[in-house]
Amino acid sequence: MSKAAPAKKPAAATAPQGCTLDINDPQVQKAAIRIQASYRGHRSRKELREGPPRVLEPLKDVVLIEGSAAKLICRISAFPDPFIRWSKDGKELRDGPKYRYVFEDPDVVALVVRDGELADLGQYSINITNPFGQCSDSARILVEVPAKIKKGPDNTKARKGTTVTLTAEILGEPAPDVGWAKEGVDFDEDDRVFFKIGSTTTTLTIRRATPEDSGKYEVVENSLGMDQSFARVDVA
Repeated sequence: MSKAAPAKKPAAATAPQGCTLDINDPQVQKAAIRIQASYRGHRSRKELREGPPRVLEPLKDVVLIEGSAAKLICRISAFPDPFIRWSKDGKELRDGPKYRYVFEDPDVVALVVRDGELADLGQYSINITNPFGQCSDSARILVEVPAKIKKGPDNTKARKGTTVTLTAEILGEPAPDVGWAKEGVDFDEDDRVFFKIGSTTTTLTIRRATPEDSGKYEVVENSLGMDQSFARVDVA
């Protein structure tokens, strides 16, 4: 009786040329992370029960520096998917170049405010609505504007014994620190030489001016940046 030939082992499968996958490749790892995140988001959405939306992590106040952007972030729970509306001081904000509606994760929504300016200061609110109800939350955007001298003091000529005033227009939020100096040196105020700081101006007053008061006076702002301006006073 002849013996049957031994069965051949199947050849090991080989990947077609050009189709190998390196799991250590950073691009492959990034793609895997995106796929996993998408799956987690899909799974979490399926596990949600229908009902009114809820705020899981409320908005927080943020500080916006003039010329930069700020981001308000809110974590929510909502199924079915909600309708989101953002507003500032009660006025609805449209998605566009200035205000950008952002949807990051399945449960994170955000508002980006671009090209910050003092007018962006205010109360921002989010309203979240779905067929089962609605909820809302709010926070403030605080704006910081670097100190600026909008208009410096003018050169002044005065007679001995008269009163000299130097005025400069200032900008800044919060209110900037303002100081005056003569020939680069700070001076002590008294009842004859003193200065006042208002919301938009600062004024240096020299009473009973003398020739010794002649010189170069400097106004300096130094909150969130520094700006300065000079004026010449001549007393004769």
